[in-house]
Amino acid sequence: MCRVFKVSRSGYYSWLQYKPSHRDLQRERLLLDIKEIYLSSKQRYGSPKVTDDLHDMGWKVSRQRVARIMRAEGIRSIVTKKFRGVTTDSKHSFPIAENHLKRDFHANRPGQKWISDITYIPTRQGWLYLTIVMDLYDRKIIGWSLSTTMTTQATVMTAWKMAAKNRSVSPGLLFHSDRGIQYAANAFADHIRQKGVRQSMSRKGNCWDNAVAESFFKILKSEMVRHASYQSIFQAKTDLFEFIEIWYNRKRKHAYLGYKTPEQFGETKYSECA
Repeated sequence: MCRVFKVSRSGYYSWLQYKPSHRDLQRERLLLDIKEIYLSSKQRYGSPKVTDDLHDMGWKVSRQRVARIMRAEGIRSIVTKKFRGVTTDSKHSFPIAENHLKRDFHANRPGQKWISDITYIPTRQGWLYLTIVMDLYDRKIIGWSLSTTMTTQATVMTAWKMAAKNRSVSPGLLFHSDRGIQYAANAFADHIRQKGVRQSMSRKGNCWDNAVAESFFKILKSEMVRHASYQSIFQAKTDLFEFIEIWYNRKRKHAYLGYKTPEQFGETKYSECA
């Protein structure tokens, strides 16, 4: 056998007698947990979030060590880091609200600041338009709509109604968006004004004024849309529901929230106030 495999007799017997060390066994167990976390995130997590999940499992391990192991094993997040914001400046005759948000994306309580935006999802059956409403307090998507048209009613009004159903609307709520016609239209602007909501809009051509909403769409597209080819609108709707309601709101950890999910962050804060 040694002659066939071209190894020395002493080397063969050393291999038979080899017993993995405690460190070797520990690394193998760690690698298995890293792979489990990585696969359960659908390959979306990089070393920071993998490390945080390992800490939740009881591991005392640094991010640097996790990063080295992932790099050595060829385990890489499918998410691209580069972010180029885009915005629209629709030409319309409706009034434009001032930028009251002024890039202050911090909120002290739920229902203080909401942001909204619209993006496009391609399918073989045509375009889908996704409108989201996010509460800046916990970064949770509290309202959203999917439509095949860009009307105010089908996009922002539907998403707003879901958000208002999920969270109470108090006078003084700041609602920020871009300057698109869907947000500026009288049907929507008058509706939220009657609720005591103060409307805010980004400056012309400045996507960074709504950077958190833009960042959510970057996450959505880099973690889901770019890796899918939707044959039907139904398929896209099913995936979007799973991404928003199950993955993003309830499972995906956010660095801004101290590596908690929006659901966990809200529950923690509510219990602290109780």
